[in-house]
Amino acid sequence: MTRVVITCNFDGGAIEVVDTRRDQDLRLRLRPDNAADIQQWFYFRVQGGAGRSLSISIENAGASAYPDGWEGYRCVASYDRQEWFRVDRTYYEDGVLRVQIAPTRNSIYLAYFEPYSLERHLDFLGRIEASHFARLHSLGQTVEGRPLDLLQVGAPGPGRVPIWVIARQHPGETMASWFMEGFIDRLLDPADPVARQVRELACIYLVPHMNPDGAVRGNLRTNAAGANLNREWQTPDRQRSPEVWYVRQAMEASGVNLFLDIHGDETLPYVFFSTAEEVPDYPEEARHRQGRLIDALMAASPDFQTEHGYVAGRFGNELLGLASKWVAHHFGCVSLTLEMPFKDNANLPDAIHGWSSGRSRRLGEAMLLAVLAHLDD
Repeated sequence: MTRVVITCNFDGGAIEVVDTRRDQDLRLRLRPDNAADIQQWFYFRVQGGAGRSLSISIENAGASAYPDGWEGYRCVASYDRQEWFRVDRTYYEDGVLRVQIAPTRNSIYLAYFEPYSLERHLDFLGRIEASHFARLHSLGQTVEGRPLDLLQVGAPGPGRVPIWVIARQHPGETMASWFMEGFIDRLLDPADPVARQVRELACIYLVPHMNPDGAVRGNLRTNAAGANLNREWQTPDRQRSPEVWYVRQAMEASGVNLFLDIHGDETLPYVFFSTAEEVPDYPEEARHRQGRLIDALMAASPDFQTEHGYVAGRFGNELLGLASKWVAHHFGCVSLTLEMPFKDNANLPDAIHGWSSGRSRRLGEAMLLAVLAHLDD
């Protein structure tokens, strides 16, 4: 019988192969980000496994960036990279993540979460630029020379509220890209009355993909230079973190009334906001408006909740290096980080898909109602 072949040499792929001689002991290791000692993301293809019972071990899972994230976690798998499902027989014990699967086809893909390729991102930009509501700009170039794209919906002017939404600072948090697809598709829908009213009241600036270099390389948290972009906002370096530097410059030019930064959380099985109460001198008016937006999202999506989230003081001295905290401090506006789970939403579990691309898209659509409530305030 031929040996199973495991590869990751494609957009977003990441794994290290140790030994594939035995079906019941396929040994792998998480691969670190290209310029940082951080590992958690994986995405690889298993070939030659049809009709065979495979046991895959990721041996260094306990040394990952978030080892607590493996408890209750189920790997995602797909035969065609379009439809993904959770692998029930996913176990974490003694620092090793084990996946047991019996593929029905010769090729199957396994990943930490449903991937979102740079090609899909570019295809999406091409599709939405056809809308007469949207204009696409290039803010500058990433470390490796890829374009940093800005989508603008509406024109600045008197009475127009400047709103910023960014996603994928951490490239492995692919649910953020799926969220942006849902949010932008609804925002540009000419038949949607919520979208129409938002477009009439606001000028919306969207950066759907902050870290294309890290995404292509299969990184979890950093760009090609090893910078964690969501710690660079207080003093971004144009060489090390140009992605943040360019977005900050554009924000200074436009002003910011509402800021949303879209992420995924490895550990907590909930959808929640990281809010701005800890930010020094955060205005009382902004606190009030923040509460109104949160209430509106609660009403718009049962997937969102406020009981579970980050513990106060989690970010310590790094606080103002985070995008939403720096924006809250600098502009004194409502500024929030949205977190979605890599696992499942424990409040509304889905046995087949867990938290998924589809649910991320639906949450993006629901967020438009919360944005409208903010504009109506």
